[in-house]
Amino acid sequence: MPKHSKRYEEIRRKVNRFKSYSIDESIALVKKTATAKFDETVELHLTTNIDPRKPDQQVRNTISLPNGTGRSVKILAFAKGEKAEEAKKAGADYVGAEDLVDKIQNEGFTDFDVALATPDMMRFIGKLGRILGPRGLMPSPKSGTVTENIAEAVKEFKKGRIEVRNDKTGCIHIPIGKKSFSDEVLRENLVSAATQIASLRPTAVKGQFIKKAVLSSTMGIGVKIELGDLFPSK
Repeated sequence: MPKHSKRYEEIRRKVNRFKSYSIDESIALVKKTATAKFDETVELHLTTNIDPRKPDQQVRNTISLPNGTGRSVKILAFAKGEKAEEAKKAGADYVGAEDLVDKIQNEGFTDFDVALATPDMMRFIGKLGRILGPRGLMPSPKSGTVTENIAEAVKEFKKGRIEVRNDKTGCIHIPIGKKSFSDEVLRENLVSAATQIASLRPTAVKGQFIKKAVLSSTMGIGVKIELGDLFPSK
Protein backbone atom coordinates (compact mmCIF):
# COMPACT_ATOMS: atom_id res chain seq x y z
CA MET A 1 0.00 0.00 0.00
CA PRO A 2 1.28 3.51 -0.80
CA LYS A 3 2.48 5.53 2.16
CA HIS A 4 0.62 8.68 3.08
CA SER A 5 2.41 11.92 3.80
CA LYS A 6 3.21 12.92 7.37
CA ARG A 7 0.69 15.78 7.04
CA TYR A 8 -2.07 13.38 5.98
CA GLU A 9 -1.34 11.00 8.85
CA GLU A 10 -1.48 13.88 11.31
CA ILE A 11 -4.89 15.12 10.16
CA ARG A 12 -6.29 11.59 9.85
CA ARG A 13 -5.69 11.00 13.56
CA LYS A 14 -8.02 13.93 14.34
CA VAL A 15 -11.04 12.28 12.70
CA ASN A 16 -12.73 9.02 13.66
CA ARG A 17 -13.64 7.43 10.34
CA PHE A 18 -16.28 5.24 11.97
CA LYS A 19 -18.11 8.07 13.73
CA SER A 20 -20.79 10.43 12.43
CA TYR A 21 -20.45 13.99 13.69
CA SER A 22 -22.96 16.78 14.19
CA ILE A 23 -23.02 19.61 11.65
CA ASP A 24 -21.08 21.95 13.93
CA GLU A 25 -18.51 19.27 14.83
CA SER A 26 -18.07 18.38 11.14
CA ILE A 27 -17.43 21.98 10.12
CA ALA A 28 -14.97 22.49 12.98
CA LEU A 29 -13.06 19.32 12.09
CA VAL A 30 -12.92 20.11 8.38
CA LYS A 31 -11.53 23.58 9.08
CA LYS A 32 -9.07 22.17 11.62
CA THR A 33 -7.74 19.61 9.14
CA ALA A 34 -7.58 22.03 6.17
CA THR A 35 -3.89 22.79 6.64
CA ALA A 36 -2.82 23.53 3.06
CA LYS A 37 -1.21 26.89 2.32
CA PHE A 38 -4.20 28.13 0.34
CA ASP A 39 -7.85 28.82 1.11
CA GLU A 40 -9.23 25.33 0.62
CA THR A 41 -12.72 24.75 -0.76
CA VAL A 42 -15.15 22.99 1.58
CA GLU A 43 -17.09 20.30 -0.26
CA LEU A 44 -20.23 18.28 0.44
CA HIS A 45 -20.36 14.70 -0.80
CA LEU A 46 -23.68 12.84 -0.76
CA THR A 47 -24.14 9.12 -1.38
CA THR A 48 -27.64 8.53 -2.74
CA ASN A 49 -29.86 5.52 -3.32
CA ILE A 50 -30.47 6.25 -7.00
CA ASP A 51 -29.67 3.80 -9.78
CA PRO A 52 -27.54 5.99 -12.08
CA ARG A 53 -28.16 3.59 -14.98
CA LYS A 54 -31.84 4.56 -15.09
CA PRO A 55 -32.83 7.81 -16.85
CA ASP A 56 -35.75 8.40 -14.48
CA GLN A 57 -33.44 8.39 -11.47
CA GLN A 58 -30.96 11.03 -12.59
CA VAL A 59 -30.39 14.11 -10.44
CA ARG A 60 -29.60 17.22 -12.47
CA ASN A 61 -30.69 20.67 -11.47
CA THR A 62 -29.32 23.85 -9.92
CA ILE A 63 -29.39 25.23 -6.39
CA SER A 64 -28.46 28.60 -4.90
CA LEU A 65 -26.22 28.92 -1.86
CA PRO A 66 -27.22 31.84 0.41
CA ASN A 67 -23.59 32.93 0.83
CA GLY A 68 -22.08 31.86 -2.49
CA THR A 69 -19.16 29.46 -2.92
CA GLY A 70 -16.36 31.96 -2.43
CA ARG A 71 -14.76 31.15 -5.73
CA SER A 72 -14.65 32.96 -9.05
CA VAL A 73 -16.83 31.35 -11.72
CA LYS A 74 -15.99 31.60 -15.42
CA ILE A 75 -19.15 31.66 -17.50
CA LEU A 76 -19.49 31.02 -21.22
CA ALA A 77 -22.72 32.13 -22.88
CA PHE A 78 -23.93 30.93 -26.26
CA ALA A 79 -26.08 33.79 -27.53
CA LYS A 80 -26.60 36.10 -30.49
CA GLY A 81 -27.54 39.72 -31.04
CA GLU A 82 -29.37 41.42 -28.20
CA LYS A 83 -29.10 38.37 -25.95
CA ALA A 84 -25.33 38.33 -26.44
CA GLU A 85 -25.11 41.95 -25.35
CA GLU A 86 -27.24 41.21 -22.29
CA ALA A 87 -24.92 38.33 -21.34
CA LYS A 88 -21.85 40.55 -21.69
CA LYS A 89 -23.34 43.30 -19.55
CA ALA A 90 -24.32 40.74 -16.90
CA GLY A 91 -20.70 39.63 -16.59
CA ALA A 92 -20.28 36.55 -18.81
CA ASP A 93 -16.58 35.85 -19.43
CA TYR A 94 -17.05 34.46 -22.95
CA VAL A 95 -19.95 35.26 -25.27
CA GLY A 96 -20.50 34.04 -28.79
CA ALA A 97 -22.40 31.76 -31.14
CA GLU A 98 -21.03 29.56 -33.93
CA ASP A 99 -17.57 31.02 -33.34
CA LEU A 100 -17.52 29.57 -29.82
CA VAL A 101 -18.88 26.26 -31.06
CA ASP A 102 -15.98 26.06 -33.52
CA LYS A 103 -13.46 27.04 -30.85
CA ILE A 104 -14.65 24.25 -28.55
CA GLN A 105 -14.94 21.68 -31.33
CA ASN A 106 -11.68 22.44 -33.12
CA GLU A 107 -9.45 23.69 -30.30
CA GLY A 108 -10.84 21.75 -27.36
CA PHE A 109 -11.53 24.99 -25.49
CA THR A 110 -13.10 24.25 -22.08
CA ASP A 111 -11.59 26.93 -19.84
CA PHE A 112 -14.90 27.80 -18.18
CA ASP A 113 -16.98 26.53 -15.26
CA VAL A 114 -20.54 27.01 -16.55
CA ALA A 115 -21.97 27.08 -20.07
CA LEU A 116 -25.27 28.87 -20.65
CA ALA A 117 -27.29 29.11 -23.85
CA THR A 118 -30.42 30.68 -25.25
CA PRO A 119 -32.86 28.09 -26.70
CA ASP A 120 -32.19 29.13 -30.31
CA MET A 121 -28.52 28.18 -29.90
CA MET A 122 -29.18 24.53 -29.05
CA ARG A 123 -29.28 23.46 -32.70
CA PHE A 124 -25.70 24.68 -33.06
CA ILE A 125 -24.24 23.30 -29.84
CA GLY A 126 -25.80 19.83 -29.95
CA LYS A 127 -22.66 18.58 -31.69
CA LEU A 128 -20.60 19.50 -28.60
CA GLY A 129 -22.21 16.84 -26.42
CA ARG A 130 -19.23 14.48 -26.60
CA ILE A 131 -16.87 17.24 -25.48
CA LEU A 132 -18.96 19.12 -22.93
CA GLY A 133 -21.10 16.24 -21.65
CA PRO A 134 -18.39 14.24 -19.82
CA ARG A 135 -17.15 17.47 -18.21
CA GLY A 136 -20.61 18.41 -16.94
CA LEU A 137 -20.61 21.56 -19.08
CA MET A 138 -23.34 20.83 -21.61
CA PRO A 139 -26.22 23.36 -21.34
CA SER A 140 -29.54 21.76 -20.43
CA PRO A 141 -33.06 23.10 -19.86
CA LYS A 142 -33.37 20.75 -16.87
CA SER A 143 -30.43 22.38 -15.10
CA GLY A 144 -31.53 25.92 -15.92
CA THR A 145 -28.55 26.53 -18.18
CA VAL A 146 -30.71 26.90 -21.29
CA THR A 147 -32.85 29.99 -20.87
CA GLU A 148 -34.22 33.06 -22.63
CA ASN A 149 -33.31 35.14 -19.58
CA ILE A 150 -29.58 34.77 -20.17
CA ALA A 151 -28.61 37.89 -18.22
CA GLU A 152 -30.36 36.73 -15.06
CA ALA A 153 -28.79 33.28 -15.39
CA VAL A 154 -25.30 34.81 -15.68
CA LYS A 155 -25.89 36.89 -12.54
CA GLU A 156 -27.26 33.93 -10.59
CA PHE A 157 -24.32 31.67 -11.40
CA LYS A 158 -21.86 34.45 -10.63
CA LYS A 159 -23.50 34.95 -7.21
CA GLY A 160 -23.35 31.31 -6.20
CA ARG A 161 -25.89 29.26 -8.14
CA ILE A 162 -24.35 25.86 -8.81
CA GLU A 163 -25.29 22.83 -10.82
CA VAL A 164 -26.11 19.62 -8.99
CA ARG A 165 -25.75 16.31 -10.78
CA ASN A 166 -25.02 12.74 -9.79
CA ASP A 167 -21.90 10.96 -11.01
CA LYS A 168 -21.85 7.45 -12.46
CA THR A 169 -21.85 5.91 -8.97
CA GLY A 170 -24.92 7.89 -7.86
CA CYS A 171 -22.97 10.30 -5.67
CA ILE A 172 -23.27 14.10 -5.67
CA HIS A 173 -20.32 16.41 -5.02
CA ILE A 174 -20.64 20.19 -4.63
CA PRO A 175 -18.63 23.07 -3.14
CA ILE A 176 -20.33 24.88 -0.25
CA GLY A 177 -17.73 27.54 0.56
CA LYS A 178 -14.16 28.18 1.66
CA LYS A 179 -12.17 27.42 4.80
CA SER A 180 -12.00 31.18 5.41
CA PHE A 181 -15.79 31.35 5.73
CA SER A 182 -17.07 31.61 9.30
CA ASP A 183 -18.59 28.49 10.86
CA GLU A 184 -22.02 30.14 10.77
CA VAL A 185 -21.79 30.94 7.04
CA LEU A 186 -20.62 27.41 6.20
CA ARG A 187 -23.42 25.96 8.31
CA GLU A 188 -26.02 28.05 6.52
CA ASN A 189 -24.69 27.00 3.10
CA LEU A 190 -24.45 23.34 4.14
CA VAL A 191 -27.99 23.07 5.50
CA SER A 192 -29.42 25.01 2.56
CA ALA A 193 -27.59 22.83 0.00
CA ALA A 194 -28.63 19.57 1.68
CA THR A 195 -32.26 20.67 1.96
CA GLN A 196 -32.44 21.76 -1.67
CA ILE A 197 -30.81 18.54 -2.91
CA ALA A 198 -33.19 16.43 -0.82
CA SER A 199 -36.08 18.17 -2.62
CA LEU A 200 -34.63 16.98 -5.96
CA ARG A 201 -35.34 13.33 -5.10
CA PRO A 202 -36.46 11.51 -8.28
CA THR A 203 -39.95 10.06 -7.88
CA ALA A 204 -38.73 6.65 -9.10
CA VAL A 205 -36.31 6.26 -6.17
CA LYS A 206 -37.48 3.79 -3.52
CA GLY A 207 -36.48 3.90 0.13
CA GLN A 208 -34.03 6.35 1.65
CA PHE A 209 -32.78 8.91 -0.89
CA ILE A 210 -29.61 10.19 0.80
CA LYS A 211 -27.68 7.41 2.52
CA LYS A 212 -24.52 9.21 3.63
CA ALA A 213 -23.21 12.78 3.87
CA VAL A 214 -19.52 13.65 4.11
CA LEU A 215 -17.83 17.02 4.46
CA SER A 216 -14.24 17.61 3.38
CA SER A 217 -11.80 20.26 2.22
CA THR A 218 -9.76 20.21 -0.98
CA MET A 219 -6.70 18.61 0.62
CA GLY A 220 -8.30 17.25 3.78
CA ILE A 221 -10.10 14.05 4.68
CA GLY A 222 -13.78 13.22 4.85
CA VAL A 223 -15.83 13.84 7.97
CA LYS A 224 -19.10 11.90 8.13
CA ILE A 225 -22.14 14.01 9.09
CA GLU A 226 -24.93 12.62 11.26
CA LEU A 227 -27.91 12.43 8.89
CA GLY A 228 -30.33 12.99 11.74
CA ASP A 229 -28.72 16.37 12.38
CA LEU A 230 -28.66 17.31 8.71
CA PHE A 231 -32.22 16.13 8.08
CA PRO A 232 -33.92 16.36 11.49
CA SER A 233 -37.38 15.53 10.14
CA LYS A 234 -36.22 12.31 8.50
